Amino acid sequence: MSYTDHIFAAYRQRLAALEQSPNPFARGIAWVGGDYVPVAEAKIPLLDQGFLHSDLTYDVPAIWNGRFFRLDDHLDRFEASLKKLRLQSPIPRHEIRDRLVEMAAKSGIRDAYVMMIVTRGLRYVRQYAPEDCQNFCYLMVTPYLWVMGEEVQKTGGSAIIARTVRRIPPGAMDPTVKNLQWGDFTRAIFEARDRGAMYPILTDGDANLTEGSGFNVVLVRDGRLYTPRRGVLEGVTRKSVLEVADGLGLPWVIDDIPVQMAYDADEILFVTTAGGVMPITTLDGQPVGDGQVGPISQALWKGYWDAHSDPDLSFAIAYD
Repeated sequence: MSYTDHIFAAYRQRLAALEQSPNPFARGIAWVGGDYVPVAEAKIPLLDQGFLHSDLTYDVPAIWNGRFFRLDDHLDRFEASLKKLRLQSPIPRHEIRDRLVEMAAKSGIRDAYVMMIVTRGLRYVRQYAPEDCQNFCYLMVTPYLWVMGEEVQKTGGSAIIARTVRRIPPGAMDPTVKNLQWGDFTRAIFEARDRGAMYPILTDGDANLTEGSGFNVVLVRDGRLYTPRRGVLEGVTRKSVLEVADGLGLPWVIDDIPVQMAYDADEILFVTTAGGVMPITTLDGQPVGDGQVGPISQALWKGYWDAHSDPDLSFAIAYD
């Protein structure tokens, strides 16, 4: 019996029920231009600067087993990102929150990947001041997305330290603003595949780790957790995992993390909303620790998913 059975058995049952649903929103629902539409039918203007220049920010909370998890934490980060990019959501925070809850209820999706996006709109900041640009908001609720699927989570994934590409430096792109400028991540994914691995870890070019393609990196060494502080998104999932570590009595450090520490780690895990705690058991073709999913990774994995039912961190959705 795998440690992943803790959540996956019930999840598979809910997914099977969703796949049989006649609800037109069961495959995903979007809010665009004031209307709810099936996500496959959603459209954006071709001249939207979010599409043309990636002039936008977004955030991704999740729903698990019918409960919205840390939605307000994601909204806090979303608002901070908007401010840094001089964007203004055309609808207020409370309406975004209410609409996302309503969309989930309409869709019947009980395990969901949720996305809120604000773009610059149709005006380009080369010609117009930010305050003269009408920003657009798009919302989506779709079935939960797994960066690492169940079978891989049972045994752990494979990763590489990228050699041909480094993380965009903070002086060029603020990594604390969630964005879709994935040029460095995409190149790193290609490199990982070329080297026979699933996932990349990018460095800062100065022999320190940053993050992977959409996930924070956590190393375990001698019972202590280490995770990079610079060149990374301040992940809500990472925050949750560190809180679980506190509950388990595991010390942790957010600091500059040298690349060599990854090769010396007892355990490695990646953390993200779209997948939770994702153990890595092979790095650059060599086993991490003993090559098995380690006990700390398993404990953090269980604690993270248990937290989704904590009423202080989540709330139930009243489905239609």
